[in-house]
Amino acid sequence: MKEKSGAGNSIRVEIERRAGMVEDSRPGSVWDWECRDKNGHLKWRESIHNLVTEEGRDYYLDVALSSATQITAWYVAIFESDHTPAAGNTYAVPGYTESEAYDEATRPAWTEAGVSSQSITNSASKASFTMNATKTIYGGALVGGGTDANTKGDAAGGGTLLCLSAFSSGKPVEDDDVIKLTITATMSAS
Repeated sequence: MKEKSGAGNSIRVEIERRAGMVEDSRPGSVWDWECRDKNGHLKWRESIHNLVTEEGRDYYLDVALSSATQITAWYVAIFESDHTPAAGNTYAVPGYTESEAYDEATRPAWTEAGVSSQSITNSASKASFTMNATKTIYGGALVGGGTDANTKGDAAGGGTLLCLSAFSSGKPVEDDDVIKLTITATMSAS
């Protein structure tokens, strides 16, 4: 296996095929962000790729190839610190400051609609954050497992930080703005 780092492509797996053919398989995801003001007017929109953490890659391998227990509930967190995602970020030491400045009592669940054509998405049930303060949001993370993965700000519950994604620059939000996030994860061969 070769590892390729960088935004959007976190793992590169080369599989030898007959006659020297090589297939390149890359798990990753696209995060489609949208923020609307309290009147429903679009404030900003951005589509960015994620970084799968080392903790996330270990999770993928452990569940797929080593019979580990699958995490069945995933949650979306947003962060308010200017953080560059790093492969070594973990649930316990995420490297960012999570924003808790939204009305929802818990982190929104990532509600997927099943796998189709090597892709899975929450587009039918987007993660939603109704902001309750003026902040600058820099990105988000997908977390699960442990004892408190749905709890805002939790870093002690023993969960897994699967992946995270950061904007090219911070995005302003204020009270009653609504951020909606669609995460589409793919495993494709090029």
